[in-house]
Amino acid sequence: MEFMSAREAADKWGISQRRVAVLCSENRIAEATMVGNMWIIPTNAEKPIDARSIRYTKDDEKTVKPFLKWAGGKGQLLKEIEQYYPFDHKITKYAEPFVGGGAVLFDVLRKFDIQEVYISDINAELINAYRIIRDNIDELITTLKTYQEEYIPLPTEERKVYYMTKREKFNDLKVNGNETVNIEKAALMIFLNKTCFNGLYRVNKKGLFNVPMGAYKNPMICDEKNLREVSAKLQNVTIVCGDYRESAEFIDEHTFVYFDPPYRPLTDTASFTAYTENLFNDEEQIDLARFVDAMHKKGAKIVVSNSDPKNSNTEDDFFDNIYNAHKIKRVEATRMINCNSELRGKIKELLISNF
Repeated sequence: MEFMSAREAADKWGISQRRVAVLCSENRIAEATMVGNMWIIPTNAEKPIDARSIRYTKDDEKTVKPFLKWAGGKGQLLKEIEQYYPFDHKITKYAEPFVGGGAVLFDVLRKFDIQEVYISDINAELINAYRIIRDNIDELITTLKTYQEEYIPLPTEERKVYYMTKREKFNDLKVNGNETVNIEKAALMIFLNKTCFNGLYRVNKKGLFNVPMGAYKNPMICDEKNLREVSAKLQNVTIVCGDYRESAEFIDEHTFVYFDPPYRPLTDTASFTAYTENLFNDEEQIDLARFVDAMHKKGAKIVVSNSDPKNSNTEDDFFDNIYNAHKIKRVEATRMINCNSELRGKIKELLISNF
């Protein structure tokens, strides 16, 4: 039988030499043998399935999920997106410049031990919530428990009054250097998200949150267990309030980047939901494509998601043209929020990658 060294196995399988040694010590490579102070491995040995990628099972109590409902969240596409995860001895960093509800972020943090993680968004209230969960979780939970205890017992009409009072307070507060105010605003954002119509986050042109109250009978306003899990996962994450272009300094050849920008509307009237007062038009989509090209030249592994214009116009090649240097995959998704009933249900979305 012929053997190879741990270094040769690492090069063959695309993982680190240290990881190979761990697999050998766990008896996960058949007939691997320690000779002196080094492992030798049969040359015909197959790379073991990396248990780290399935570390959490349905029975594991320490699952972590997004702390907000978020229109356009990627929970339903995780099975498709995770097929692109490239983490190995070379790709050790993760960046998500349009973090939103963070479905992909938390999936990555749950499955992999990443050396450096960078997230950002231009929504100041959203980023404030991420930072408060990371840095002030006890105070946040105390406030949310108070809201839950006050809100749940109220009859519907009194709930409406309570909800509108909190919505007005949220719109009055500005994220600033005052820690107490920022904790309150984060709590208000979570409260409104859990009690508003469909969990939408929508603002008007003045930047004011304007979603009406929903009809949930017993909303989970304070999910303490998950919030503490989220806080633990965010401890070493760099959280930035800013434009996606600011991620350029973080991104390099060791980075996997997932871009989930505001989707291009499928129809002229479909853009009724705005996450910030700044709209993301076609010119912005083109600028993002150029930025993706620049990060590609840096050597980063990149995935971009967006709507597929061909759902409503088979002749619309907008994304096929601006991402013509990359691979485009059309995947099936379910869209529940649309004023056009023909565009509800199963539609195609795009996953664009440079690898």
